[in-house]
Amino acid sequence: MRVNKKVRMNRLFGGGRCLDVAIDHGVCNEPSFLAGLEDMASVVNQLVKAGPDAIQMNYGQADLLQSVPGKGKPALVMRIDMGNPYNKIRHRAMWAVLQNEAEPLLGAIEMDAACVVVNLFMLPDEPDLFRQCVQNIARVRADCEKYGLPLMIEPLAMLPVAEHGGYMVDGDAEKIVTLTRLAREMGADIIKADPTTDPSDFHRVVEAARCPVLVRGGGKEDLRAVFDKSAALMAQGALGMVYGRNIYQHVNPSAVVRGLIAIIHDDADGGVAWDLYNQA
Repeated sequence: MRVNKKVRMNRLFGGGRCLDVAIDHGVCNEPSFLAGLEDMASVVNQLVKAGPDAIQMNYGQADLLQSVPGKGKPALVMRIDMGNPYNKIRHRAMWAVLQNEAEPLLGAIEMDAACVVVNLFMLPDEPDLFRQCVQNIARVRADCEKYGLPLMIEPLAMLPVAEHGGYMVDGDAEKIVTLTRLAREMGADIIKADPTTDPSDFHRVVEAARCPVLVRGGGKEDLRAVFDKSAALMAQGALGMVYGRNIYQHVNPSAVVRGLIAIIHDDADGGVAWDLYNQA
């Protein structure tokens, strides 16, 4: 890995691990994702004070983080693609495109991002969507090497929309492992992977990745269950989490961050994290 990539990776992985709070949901065009993100300036301010390792944003809101003075603020992870698989219906045409087709990394470089992230969607009966994602990754990988930007790939194996509604994770270990391996073959520096249905299978995802693996949070769940699952996945070799709605849609996001930091950086179990959350 090039030196400037390593420098940026060090900004993400404090002590070798990372909590990345995702608030990039505004490009999903899904109203249910925006609850809790109405006042982005307030959300960013609160998260900066909570102190996660990184905050995941899009170019148009990244100034809210990068204009915060001082060097102790979280690193910026910038999403550089967008698509329509997040909605509750199956669209006639499913698509995923880069936000800036001409210069995909320009905004990330301008905003001093530590990493960029792109999706790798695998939906049943949507081969063209998958092809578009592969093309997006192929388009940006060489530029990531050129400019020393770590590439986070988000392999998403999803259930049929017609049967389960939109954006539902398929936790089948075989599918997640296979898609993770593909992401690594294409040059991922970091994998953002869905949890396997059985957390004890997640070590297979880590082995297939051969690079740092962060667990994707997905939809909002019972917080105690989130803490317990997070601790179990860390024990399987994950190096952290990328959680969005399980943080910003809770009544006290800072307290959720406190609990997750304990799990990620201090090897706390779910019970300890729950106690820390309730101390707020």
